[in-house]
Amino acid sequence: MFTTRPVLTGTFGMVASTHWLASAVGMRTLEAGGNAFDAAAAAGFTLSVVEPHLNGPGGDAPVIGHRAADGRTFVVCGQGVVPALATTDAFRDLGVDEVPGTGHLAAVVPGAFGAWLDLLARYGTLPLADVLGPALGYARDGHPLAPAAARTIATVADMFRAHWPTSAQVYLPGGAVPAAGDRFRNPDLARTFERLLAAASAAGPDREAQLEGARRAFYEGFVAQAVDTFVAGTPVLDATGRAHTGFLRGDDLAAWRATEEPTVAVPFAGVEVHKTGAWGQGPVLLQQLRLLEQLGVEDLVRDAADHDAAAAELVHVVVEVAKLAFADRDAWYGDSGDVPLDALLSVGYAAERARLVGDVADDGFRPGAPQGRAPRLARALVAARAAADAGHGDAGRGAPGAGLGEPTVSPIGLSPGDTCHVDVVDRWGNQVSATPSGGWLQSSPVVPGLGFALPTRAQMCWVQDGLPASLVPGRRPRTTLSPGLVLGAGHGFAFGTPGGDQQDQWTVPFLLRHLVGGLDLQAAIDAPAWHTSHVHQSFHPRTHTPRGLVAESRLGPAVLAALAGRGHAVVDAGPWALGRLSAAGVGPNGWLCAAANARGQQGYAVGR
Repeated sequence: MFTTRPVLTGTFGMVASTHWLASAVGMRTLEAGGNAFDAAAAAGFTLSVVEPHLNGPGGDAPVIGHRAADGRTFVVCGQGVVPALATTDAFRDLGVDEVPGTGHLAAVVPGAFGAWLDLLARYGTLPLADVLGPALGYARDGHPLAPAAARTIATVADMFRAHWPTSAQVYLPGGAVPAAGDRFRNPDLARTFERLLAAASAAGPDREAQLEGARRAFYEGFVAQAVDTFVAGTPVLDATGRAHTGFLRGDDLAAWRATEEPTVAVPFAGVEVHKTGAWGQGPVLLQQLRLLEQLGVEDLVRDAADHDAAAAELVHVVVEVAKLAFADRDAWYGDSGDVPLDALLSVGYAAERARLVGDVADDGFRPGAPQGRAPRLARALVAARAAADAGHGDAGRGAPGAGLGEPTVSPIGLSPGDTCHVDVVDRWGNQVSATPSGGWLQSSPVVPGLGFALPTRAQMCWVQDGLPASLVPGRRPRTTLSPGLVLGAGHGFAFGTPGGDQQDQWTVPFLLRHLVGGLDLQAAIDAPAWHTSHVHQSFHPRTHTPRGLVAESRLGPAVLAALAGRGHAVVDAGPWALGRLSAAGVGPNGWLCAAANARGQQGYAVGR
């Protein structure tokens, strides 16, 4: 099969990410003697500077890691929690029945910085100055502004000028919209990084003490104080059309720490696939794999390689399985502590659900009843589904989905899902998959003097009590961020993609083609992708397209026509349009390997 690039192979280390500068920084860190955990953090900090429309130092960062020395596989949760003051009653008192997608009301505790520090403290080896230094340099000295970042800034420039002056100061230098490729600097962010490193140095010569010193400066010191003052004291325009202060306070930051917890995993095709818990959407990938096993996916993948009819059958089955799994996500996932995850991932439940897959596109919303429990659905979700079924409302506004995994941004900063990704493997076999996100330049105003914005992840919570994903102080919003790890006997790989709700759809054909079909990592990434937009978006205003199927034209006209004939509302996204997958790991032959997506002409893998 033709591939856009070779699979990289070697013995020293590999880094793959959504931006070539982050990949290069990760590799530099490995060359300097760091391990995969050091390199992932260095690449993550760099992504927060060079992809500001996709993530920031004040965003979110779930991380899955594997330590080869003892076989330990773990999640570092960098998803910040809902503030103590952000109750459903508090929103109702404001006359707000849905958390807006922009502004202060949606702000949660920034988790990314704490997650990287936690990963470094537990598993890294290098001083913080070595890991954070390249990102600081790009913030201070500049980097070539990514085209998508330039487009995003242009889209929200008028809003910045009129309503978010702190963002205008950073992103409209001299009052003008910067062009793609301009040397873009963020002096305030550079000074923030310098102050954090100074706090680390002041904590003494011990590496762990330095990391703790930087953490305290962020979560208990000058960063927390600036966040408290801004959010509590400065009303800003948000997606409600009104200006509000917010609920996030310095005490919320001081009370929070990144946590480590086990992964959730299922066996598939002779390996184990690892994801986060149900506070993220990661288990929805595992549910899909369970269902596909029940439907004989091995035969489907084999036959699809040679026949258009079989290829259409494979896409149809994968899409119908996604509808069922994501309906369960919307009904059952959250940080409530009452998610029947074992039942949702059981073989028996998968067999029961697989019987619902028919020969034509289903247009319903069918969450299951694990352990005989009735699903609990948000009223707003039920209303949106009813409007779509009646053929009116705004259900179709998100039809094309999130494209490459970069944002489709409105002039008021609404984004239906966006993030970035990095994968690392080192010469010792340690592996890391991380999906930093949040703190988007377009969704929250820059905190004065800090140079970065806050995460607006509370928009994924429901202003309705009694649901797994209800807005509850101290809970993690049910995020879409979904790093992944595959582990076999002596081999495995980290993988992931940007794309909001599409993350755990685009990775399904990738895994099927690699683990079942035998394609190498690069060929599996390059192969045509698809997803269903029938799934409710997790982001405000939570649109969906009944029976929507977004596919790359390289599937072929006969396949697309066959899918339309089965009742799918097919959207041809173009030949190279969906996802920004990357992967890095250890192959069955013992070589280190990595691959990255050519779509968008920005992601790269490096290694030797």
